[in-house]
Amino acid sequence: LKLTQINSINSFLDKAAIIEEGHIEEKNNPWRLVTVTRVEETKLVINLVPIWLTSLTVGVCVAQGTTLFVKQAAAMNLRISDNFKIPAASMSSISAVGTLIIVPIYDRIIVPILRKVTGNERGINILTRISIGMALFVILMVVAAIVEAKRLRMATHDALSVWETDHNSMSVLWLIPQYLILGFGNSFSIVGLQEYFYDQVPDTMRSLGMGSYLSVIGTGYFLSSFLIIIVDHVTGKNGKSWIGKDINSSHLNRFYWMLAIINALNLCLFLFFAKRYTYKTVHRTVIETDGCKNDGVEIVV
Repeated sequence: LKLTQINSINSFLDKAAIIEEGHIEEKNNPWRLVTVTRVEETKLVINLVPIWLTSLTVGVCVAQGTTLFVKQAAAMNLRISDNFKIPAASMSSISAVGTLIIVPIYDRIIVPILRKVTGNERGINILTRISIGMALFVILMVVAAIVEAKRLRMATHDALSVWETDHNSMSVLWLIPQYLILGFGNSFSIVGLQEYFYDQVPDTMRSLGMGSYLSVIGTGYFLSSFLIIIVDHVTGKNGKSWIGKDINSSHLNRFYWMLAIINALNLCLFLFFAKRYTYKTVHRTVIETDGCKNDGVEIVV
């Protein structure tokens, strides 16, 4: 395995691999001199940081599918027919359906077309795939806000508390579009993050790379809870919280609009870092030894 030196904003780290005059006797001291490979691996890890930070909104959006979206569903008409009532929490399974729909279409149809256009084996690079998922999450929050605004209008028209009656005029099926978009977004952003943190970390840190992907989702859930607490506290001072216990007297749609704006701004920041990102590329090589050909792998950063 060979890491080839690159020029980047972290090029000042190259000094760690240079033997300075007067310090030749300290060349065996790892605090004074390290290998070029160590320097390049350090650069790879540092390059992961801005991508990890700007990917946290992905986890925030994913968290809505099992939290506030379920609360929305519970406040709607859950009856599909006279004899069947769908559990509110089971609506989350629709996002999995969305993922199952888009993944084969993307892999079997879209990627081959993009591969011919871009010349990239993946069709598009990893960060572009993640950014498409982020754009879908912006659309997701906009759709969720529109649906919630409609639900609030119908709840006001009904003039009944959803917690006291089962006769809600707005069907839970209205949530299908936003759950499908959530599934579409997952197929781009979540799968892209898995690829990114596995492929772009140093080979000696592959396990840490997968942990970084999982930490995006976990930290996103914590950030979602933190946002809900802050928004509830701030908006509750006016006597009408956006996220109150009674969803019909709240303004969950405004919270979704806020998430849409946050995700849009974060997407711009993500694209800024993605444009300046240098990928670690892998090339197959053939090494001939004693007349025998052996496969080798050369990693070029």
